[in-house]
Parts: sequence; structure tokens; C-alpha cells
Amino acid sequence: MKKNKQVFLIDNPSSFKVQILHWSNQYEVCTFLDNHAYPSSYGALDCIAAAGPLAFISLDQVNAVAVNEFIQTHSGEWIFAHFNYEYHSITKPTNKVNLTGFPLAYLYTPAVVIELTGNKVTIQTDSQNPQQLFDQISGFKLPVAAVNNAARTTSITPLISKAAYLENIHKILALIRRGDFYEINYCQAFEVPQLNADPVSVYTNLTDISPTPFACFYKNSSDYLLCASPERYLQKKGNQLISQPIKGTIKRSLENDAADKLQVEALKNSSKDKSENVMVVDLVRNDLSRICEQGSVKVSELFGIYSFPQVHQMISTITGTLRSNTSFSEVLEATFPMGSMTGAPKKSVMETIDTLEPTRRGLYSGTVGYFNPEGDFDFNVVIRSIFYNNDTQKANYQVGGGITIYSDPEKEYEECLLKAAAIKKVLSHNESATDERLR
Repeated sequence: MKKNKQVFLIDNPSSFKVQILHWSNQYEVCTFLDNHAYPSSYGALDCIAAAGPLAFISLDQVNAVAVNEFIQTHSGEWIFAHFNYEYHSITKPTNKVNLTGFPLAYLYTPAVVIELTGNKVTIQTDSQNPQQLFDQISGFKLPVAAVNNAARTTSITPLISKAAYLENIHKILALIRRGDFYEINYCQAFEVPQLNADPVSVYTNLTDISPTPFACFYKNSSDYLLCASPERYLQKKGNQLISQPIKGTIKRSLENDAADKLQVEALKNSSKDKSENVMVVDLVRNDLSRICEQGSVKVSELFGIYSFPQVHQMISTITGTLRSNTSFSEVLEATFPMGSMTGAPKKSVMETIDTLEPTRRGLYSGTVGYFNPEGDFDFNVVIRSIFYNNDTQKANYQVGGGITIYSDPEKEYEECLLKAAAIKKVLSHNESATDERLR
């Protein structure tokens, strides 16, 4: 447990949240997780920040022993971590570039942990006075770049052409018809060669446009993840595991309530989206059954419809009782990468992803999260994200969708652009010009 812990009451939580972000960004490594007050029976924390590694491990290859030893050594402490998509035993090493820049895996115990719930702030620290830290954060002056952040780009370059994307979807459909797999999540990447901007401001702009329950600002050296994810990968509460995969997306009609309700009904009744969703539910059930007590894996909610600022999405919830003495690495081996970002059967799908996607996914479709002092954990799915390197001033993002036998290549391409709408709005000076170029 942290040696020093103190609770403070504040008048303006929204403003203080921004102060926490900018203050944390002084550190070489920091993590900020925010659920934007989305109601959920599985909610763990409203908002939490961690900064300054006291101890850490950075991995460039899968190492179950090192991960388990780090978690055991720091039992009773907060641990924050990320795992790239490639942290598994299926993908073979390649020379493909990792656009996101982050190491394969990174775990750390923070010097400072800040929890924000309502107007209550809890600060935990090993060596500093919580009151002094609270005063520092409250009085932290925003950088000039953050106050006057007008930097934008209209130079967004797709790393695969629309024609090549469509050709690959046709190849995937042929593999599905041949019986290689039932569903695959296929992704494409976009790059911004120059983005002179403050990362905190880019993140706050993104989450202002698209506030989501698994948003994340994560800095590791010069690499930044600016994430507006709506999806949970896996949570552990006591001995219960909870996974909430998303499959099924439709654009909102925000100017017309009646039309928006019709969109909800269209998603509810979409055979294509329900097919995608039930396939990933079956995949997650199978994954969880490998580490959960026999007969305990249940579908708590099937085809739930949830509304976000740009889209309605279909989300299902699967739960199970974790077998005793199961290590976190065993949990990862059974369930990671998550079914919503791979497909079914997972091994065949991931081999095809390796063949068809021109770059490594890196932290995109990986996960960021934490372990609390009680040993519970909560990790997101890294999607709807901007990756930024402060040294090169390059940015990139990736988007994808689930491809099934019912998929129409043109509509899949349009869905990718829809999912990236908030990102393009944040990055682009002239959104309409950018949209035309990307098409």
C-alpha cells in the first residue's frame, strides 16, 4: 500500500481533471484513465492517474515469467501496464514497422496515484506529502502550447489505398467461403507526417468530441497514446472475469431524434452485425472457459445497444469465475489479443492478419490498464486512438472492422472512415477536404 494517502474536496472536477493531465505529463511515464461518467454496473473507477515509475519492466519479447514475477513482487501495490497486440504466441517476428512506437509490454509501479470520483480527490504517494502534490496540481500553469493550440494538419496519408483495401477484403471473403475462418478483424493505417501540437490538448479535444468509458492518455518516453476507446477488454473483480466485446456499429442521426431511433432499430435488427457479435461472443466464451471454473462462463447480456457521440454500438457481456491460482500470464495466454480485434478461429485469423496488414499493429488493438492493491484489474481495448511521437512530431491512427460472409467491401471501407471521424476532426484543419482525399 502507498505510505501517504489523503482525500481532498474540490469545487470544479472538470477543471481539476485537466490540471491532473498536464501535471502528469511532466513525468517520463504517466497513465490517465477516464470513464467520462458513463453509467455501468461493472464500473470500477471514474478517473485515475498514475505518474513516475518506481519500478518497471519493459519487454521486447513475450516473457510470462517476468510478468508474473513483477506482479507477485509488487503485490499490494498499484501496477499500471500496457501490452501490444503482438504480445502472444501466434504472430511470428517480422520486419514490419511498429507505427505506434511503444515497447511490446511495459509494467510499472507509480510514485503517485490520483483517483477522482465526483468532487473527491484521493492522492497516494510513497515519499511526497499529498497536500504538497495537491497544491502543485491545483496551481499548475498550463503550457502556452496548450492554451494556444491551433496546430493542425490536412496531410493525412492512408498507408493502403482504397483499391488495395477492397482487394484484400475480396481475398478475405474468398478465404471465408473456403472455410479458413468465420470472421476476421481487418485494419488499415493512416499517417500524419507532421503534427506540431500539444499531446494533452489533442487528447482533450478528442475526448471532448468523443467522450468514452475507456478513454486513456498514456505517455511512455516520447511516445503518446491518445485514446477514446468505448471498449473493455477484461476486468477482474474478486474471482469474477468480465469481458465486453463490441461488434456492430451504425452512424448516429444527431440532428433528428426520430431518425436516430430508427438507426438504433436498424442496428438491433441487422443480421450482419448480430452475426459478427455472436461469433465474437462464442470466441470469448471459449477463451474464458480455458481459465474459468467449469460451467461458470455466462453471457450476461447479448446484443446490448449502447449510444456514443458519433455511433451506436452493439455490446455483449460475458462473465466467468476465474479458477484459483491462475496467473495473469495464463489469463493473457487464454484471452489476448481480444476476440473483437481478431476473429474466429483466432489462430487462423491472426495468421491472415499477419499476411494482409502491411504494418504491425503495435499498441493499437492492444490494451492499457491497471492492477489495484487488492489484485483486481481492468484493461481496455486500444481503438479510436491517435499515436504521437513528440520527437519526430509524427502521428498515426488505425481503424478496422469485422469481416464476415455478409460483408460488403465498400460498406466496410465506409465504416472504417466513420469510426475515425472524431480522430480526423481533431487532426484536420479542413475535414471535408480530408474526407475527400481518404475516399
